[in-house]
Amino acid sequence: MGKHLEGAALAAYFDHTLLKPDASYEQIVKLCIEAREHKFATVCVNPYWVSEAASQLAGSGVGITTVISFPLGASTSAIKIAETKDAIENGATEIDMVLNVGALKSGRLDEVEKDVRGVVEACIGRAKSKVILEVGLLTDEEKVTASEICKRAGADFVKTSTGFGPGGATVHDIALMRKTVGPDMGVKASGGVRDLEAVQNLIEAGATRIGASASVTIVGGGKGEGY
Repeated sequence: MGKHLEGAALAAYFDHTLLKPDASYEQIVKLCIEAREHKFATVCVNPYWVSEAASQLAGSGVGITTVISFPLGASTSAIKIAETKDAIENGATEIDMVLNVGALKSGRLDEVEKDVRGVVEACIGRAKSKVILEVGLLTDEEKVTASEICKRAGADFVKTSTGFGPGGATVHDIALMRKTVGPDMGVKASGGVRDLEAVQNLIEAGATRIGASASVTIVGGGKGEGY
């Protein structure tokens, strides 16, 4: 185990996340206040809340992540691209799109790559692009194939999970994704990340970003619940 991160260095790994369908305006504001206080990398909110989060966090240095074709990834490419462009216009600085898992499992790899590339191209020069693989639905071979596709398509990150599917971030999956994409591409661990020990282990395995709803509790050394 390498040196443990703490304080601002640890906080900078986090996308402070609130993706519950019943999230209220007051909860989004609270999320943004916490992100500003702790200097998290970004907040991660549903597209409806992007403009509000951007307003709340203007000038803070905290980015705005949103999710595209969430949580299933089964929208058409045209809709994913339109959703991405709209989110960026509203203030999103990072885009987490969901991979089309059904197409991947059907062997339609060219279509999967085209789908990812469309969103990546909509982000170029405007926002970072992350691709959610939903690893709980994939074999290790499929995780490798999906990671290779994302790298070829030019995505900035691969990401484990939506938090709404089976399973979540594991050291095994992060290490596998890191090995596949190499040292330079981002790897985001999300789904079931709830305590500091888990975060440290995931970072040690190769994660460069952590998605969690319990970010405040985690950086404080406690154990949280939720996404």
